Amino acid sequence: MWSYALRRTLSAIPTLLAVITVCYLLLHATPGGPFDAEIKVSPVVLANLKAKYHLDEPLWQQYLYYLGNLLRGDLGASFRYEDWSVNELVARALPVSAAIGGGAALIAIILGVSMGIAAALKQNSAVDYVVMFLGNIGHSFPSFVVGPVLILVFAVWLRWAPAGGWNDFDLRYMVLPMALLVMIEMTAIGRVMRGSLIEVMHSNFIRTARAKGLPMRTIVLRHALKPALLPVVSLIGPMIISVITAAVVTESVFSLPGLGKLIVNGAANRDYTLVLGLVVLITFIAVTINLLVDLTYALLDPKIRY
Repeated sequence: MWSYALRRTLSAIPTLLAVITVCYLLLHATPGGPFDAEIKVSPVVLANLKAKYHLDEPLWQQYLYYLGNLLRGDLGASFRYEDWSVNELVARALPVSAAIGGGAALIAIILGVSMGIAAALKQNSAVDYVVMFLGNIGHSFPSFVVGPVLILVFAVWLRWAPAGGWNDFDLRYMVLPMALLVMIEMTAIGRVMRGSLIEVMHSNFIRTARAKGLPMRTIVLRHALKPALLPVVSLIGPMIISVITAAVVTESVFSLPGLGKLIVNGAANRDYTLVLGLVVLITFIAVTINLLVDLTYALLDPKIRY
């Protein structure tokens, strides 16, 4: 397993390089530039700005200069946030997104698995119908519709939570955005867990365990849960990426100073270094999560060999 983990880690290097290269070329191919604004600067000032950030050099030299800084862990200086480096902006925004997205993902996994188990053990009952109904509803409405509805109901009408903003990890400001992300991901996990556990419960080894007279709790927890969790584990990787993607909408709706808002601002301002730094970070997170998911497979299913 360790050799497999090392190979996957080394294979992440060309993946990161390919993503950086494609994103770098696409950003420079888009019309406009980081210093285009409503108030035009003089040609002398514009030339000095381009010289400061090496934008007056050929594209391949700019690319190599950026890769050199990246190897040293320097994501570069932001073009639009004065006196701020991309490292500093990411260091401020990452804890916000990690707290909201990570907490929501953990709650979604716990609730989704619990809902799926309850629906599978009570198949074709009222519990099963409610879980499937919630699953269909959760995938029917996008986050940019559910978010304003949550604000309208719980912030404007009931006044239980603030409508948006951030107050240094105050739980009151985290409830609504986390609830939105939990609603999006919990329903998918519940449906997958339900279908997987129903299939496992009809397996031969489960029938053998029932024939031995084992209680249902022992059968589910000791024999059925591990194989039933395999599809859920495979769903965790895309789910984490989905949480990061949904953060673009969630943080905009609730005015959170996280990575999602930085992505929107960086793309709108043509802030090349900021967008590239966030792409590198998100790609690294995606590769790491997928590696951990693959290794978790081997722990849940000893038949898997790398």
